[in-house]
Amino acid sequence: MTDRAHGRAAYQVLVLPYRHTAQGIRYALLRRADADYWQGISGGGEDDETPLTAARRESAEEAGLVGGHEVVLLDARATIPVVDVTGEFSWGPEVFVIPEYAFSIHVEESELRLSEEHTEYRWCTREEAAGLVRWDSNRTALWELDYRLRHSSAHAAI
Repeated sequence: MTDRAHGRAAYQVLVLPYRHTAQGIRYALLRRADADYWQGISGGGEDDETPLTAARRESAEEAGLVGGHEVVLLDARATIPVVDVTGEFSWGPEVFVIPEYAFSIHVEESELRLSEEHTEYRWCTREEAAGLVRWDSNRTALWELDYRLRHSSAHAAI
């Protein structure tokens, strides 16, 4: 995580907002404005941020989630081609892939405040969300989070 390009750390974060409703657990997905696909909150670390700090910042910037929301690191990890992140070899010709760290964020409110990076959001079941997302890493993290939430003994922090 020490390689830097244009103030960006060489990693990505994925943050999955979730909430409990009378109909069950729902997950928020955001539709990207520049590429027209669905995903969780995502972005890169800046300067010397830790992945957790980047996850909190991206949640605030992209969805308006500020304050005391619980953010939990998931076990799901992925590696992403750098050209899928920045469109070029931003961290030099020897850096081909960077890690993606997945997090969950528990929210009570149903309304998100989107940045210009996204055109809309949708609250979905896990099955609906898995069918909408573009990236396998999002599906894996959704599965893990859903399993943990449905089997509370699997992770006390969630």
